[in-house]
Amino acid sequence: MISIKLNKNYLGLGLLLLGLVSCSEPWEDHAGVNDPNLTLNLSEAISQNAQTSEFGKLLAETGYDRVLAGSKTYTVFAPSNEAVAAVSADALSTAQARKQFVANHIALTAFSSVTQQDTVVIQMLSDKYLDFIDGSRVADARITDADNYTSNGLFHIIDKDLAPRKNIWEFIKERAATSDMSAYLLELNEFNLYTRDSVAKANAIPGMQADSLSNSYFTNVYNLNNEKNKYTFFLLDNESFSEETDRLRPYMNWPSEDTTTVYTNYFTTRDLAFHKAIARENLPDTLVSRFGVKVPLTEATIAEEIQLSNGVVYVMSKLEVPLETRLLTTTIQGENPFGFSQSDKRANTFYREKADPQGNVFFDIMVQNHRVPRFTIYYTASNLYTTTYKVYWRAINDIQTNTFQQRVSFGGFISPTDGSLQQPFAELPYTNVEPNTYEEVYIGEFFIDRQGRSALLVALQAANSAADGVNTLTLDYLKLVPVIK
Repeated sequence: MISIKLNKNYLGLGLLLLGLVSCSEPWEDHAGVNDPNLTLNLSEAISQNAQTSEFGKLLAETGYDRVLAGSKTYTVFAPSNEAVAAVSADALSTAQARKQFVANHIALTAFSSVTQQDTVVIQMLSDKYLDFIDGSRVADARITDADNYTSNGLFHIIDKDLAPRKNIWEFIKERAATSDMSAYLLELNEFNLYTRDSVAKANAIPGMQADSLSNSYFTNVYNLNNEKNKYTFFLLDNESFSEETDRLRPYMNWPSEDTTTVYTNYFTTRDLAFHKAIARENLPDTLVSRFGVKVPLTEATIAEEIQLSNGVVYVMSKLEVPLETRLLTTTIQGENPFGFSQSDKRANTFYREKADPQGNVFFDIMVQNHRVPRFTIYYTASNLYTTTYKVYWRAINDIQTNTFQQRVSFGGFISPTDGSLQQPFAELPYTNVEPNTYEEVYIGEFFIDRQGRSALLVALQAANSAADGVNTLTLDYLKLVPVIK
C-alpha cells in the first residue's frame, strides 16, 4: 500500500504539486509551511529515515550527499534498506559502479506521485531514462512510501533497486566474443557502408552516447547507443545468422569477397531493429522495418529476452525473412529527377499535381516542346540487388491526343560536354505512351551482375526527334521489381 504523506499542515503544497513536472524551485513559495521535514534537505532526510538509512550511506560514500544538500530541486527514488541488501555485488563492485548506481536513483526537478499522466519518462543523473508509471512505479520497482517532502525536493521509497542496465549497444559489445552477428556490428565502427558514414564519424564527439555516430549501423539504421529512445532488436544466434546471410548472398555480388560479406550481413541485420520497445506479450506475428521489409515472428523461436536501458533484445534461434519480402521493389518518383541532359529547358518542364479519373491525386513530371532529340531526364537508384529486374512505369499522357515514345536506360555516365548519356549497360526499347492511360505498364527487364558503392544512373530518354509533340517525356513513377532466382 502506498503511503502518501500529505497532512493538513502542508496539504496546499501537495495540491500544488499535482501532476507537476517542473524545472523551477517549487519549495521557495512554501517556506512558511510548519513541518519539520521541510527543514531537512534530501540527503539529511534520507539518511535519517529508518527505511532508507542504508541508501543514505551510499549517498555519503559516493559524494551524492553533497549534491542532495544543494539548492537545486531533486526527486530521489530511494530503495529501502531491504532492497539495498538485495543489490547484486556487480552493481556495487567499484567506486565508479557505486556512483552510477546511486545516480540512477536521482532526477533533477520534482516528480510527485499524484499526476494526470500515465507514464512520465524521467532522465536520471546517470543519463539513463526511466518510466515513472501511474505515480506508483518506477521501471520495475514499486513505490511503497510516496512524496516525502524536504527543503529541496522529495523522495519516494521503493521496494527494489534501480541498478542501471546496459543499453542495447553495450549488450551487443559484450556478446561480440560469442555472437557472429554482434561481432559484425562492431566491425561497422571502422567500415563505411556509404560515403556519408565517414562524414558522420568525422563529426562524432568522443565519449557521447546519446548522439554518437561512430558506427555505420547507427548512421543508416538506428543509434542503438542512444539512451533517449527505445528500441526492439532481434539478435540472431550464429546458426540462424549464417542461414539468413547465405540465402541473401547470391543477390549481393560486390567486387570483392570481403565487401560482399559486409553488405550481405548489413542487408540481413538492418531490418532487425525497430524504433520502439515491444513487450513479448505484444509482439505481432509480423513487424515492418523502417526500410519496408516484413519480418515474420514466431514466439517459440525466442531463445532469450533481455530488458535493457533503451529497449529490449530478443535472441532468436531462428528468424527467416522470405526473399520475396527481403528483396524490396525500388520505386523512382518521376517528379524527383537527379538532373537533365540540358539545363535550359526549365520553361518546358512541368511538375504536376493532378487527379486520375478515380479522383486519386498523383504527382509527375512532363517535358514538352523542348525540340531536343533524345532529351534525357536523369534519376538514381540505390541498394539494388544482383539479379534480374522487371521494369514498370506509370506515364500519363493526358495533354496530347497523339501517341509518343520514350525509353529507359540503366548505368553509364553523363557526358561532361553535352550532358548526354554515355555507355549504359542496359537500354530498354522505346515504348508507346498512349493518351489517357493511367495503368502501370510493363516495359522490359534488365540484369545487374555486380554491385558498387555508387548509385545506379537511370535515364528517361525522349524520341530521337526535334518535333513538338513527338519528343515529349512524362513520368509518374518507375518501378524496379527484383526477380527471385
